Amino acid sequence: MPERIELNPPWPWASKFRIAQGVQVGNRVYVSGQVAFDPRGNVVGRDNMGAQASQVFENIRAVLAEAGATMDDVVKITAFITDMSRYADYTAARAEAFPNNIPASATVATPTLVSPDLLVEVDAVAEIGSGKKA
Repeated sequence: MPERIELNPPWPWASKFRIAQGVQVGNRVYVSGQVAFDPRGNVVGRDNMGAQASQVFENIRAVLAEAGATMDDVVKITAFITDMSRYADYTAARAEAFPNNIPASATVATPTLVSPDLLVEVDAVAEIGSGKKA
């Protein structure tokens, strides 16, 4: 049976949530919902969906790196968005984050996230080695 490995980039703020930022089981990586916190726990891009989505994808990239995975290995994402009128800004950031392999994707409208300053949260599933090599 594959070993279960918790993945936690060295973010000082993350310990207060008492979750693994990701979990690796074999070649599969499950990334917890990521929001627009910088490494110090500050919200990036208040009231700016594009900036927040870009930070979210950077955070996903950091969690994947803990397992030796890349964004090209992501096979599925789910986004939770508080303002669907800004969906185009989210999709632009998503397109930049996944220039090679487009993952399966779902988007859910939600009234709020863990902080009212946050506009988007994304979780991900990756299969290590499944991505195209650039």
